Amino acid sequence: MSEGAWPAHLDVGAVRFARPTARYDEVLAFYRDDLELPVLAAWRDHDGYDGVVFGLPGTPVQMEITQHGTPPVIPEPHPENQLVLYLRGPEARDAAVARLTARGHQPVAPANPYWERHGAAVFTDPDGWILILAPWIFGTTPPPTPA
Repeated sequence: MSEGAWPAHLDVGAVRFARPTARYDEVLAFYRDDLELPVLAAWRDHDGYDGVVFGLPGTPVQMEITQHGTPPVIPEPHPENQLVLYLRGPEARDAAVARLTARGHQPVAPANPYWERHGAAVFTDPDGWILILAPWIFGTTPPPTPA
C-alpha cells in the first residue's frame, strides 16, 4: 500500500465524524452562520436526536453534530478536541478570522504552541471545542516557518 492510500479492503467514498453537543442551536449558528459551512442535512427529534451534517469542504468530508437526551449531556471540552481546517494560505486564514471576529468571536491561545508558532488562528465554538484555522494545506504545503 502506498503512503496516503486507503487499503484495498476499505473502499471508502466519504468520511463523516460526529460529536455531541448540549448547545445545538448555538453550535449550529456558529458553524452554519458564522463560519458559513454548508449544511448537507439537518433534523429535529429523529428518534430523540437533533442533528446537522456540515460539508467540509465538499460532501466527501462531513462533520455531524448531534444532541440527545433531556438534558443533553456532552463530555467536557478538552484542548485536543479540535477541528483543524487547513486553508489555502495566510490570506484565506485572515479572511476566515475577519469573518469570525466580525461576528463577535475572538481568537484564543492554543494549548499546543505548535499552532501559534506556525501562524494558525484558534477559536472556540459554543461548546468550548477548538477550531484551528491553519494557513497551509497539510500534506501539500509545509507549515510556515516560525518567525
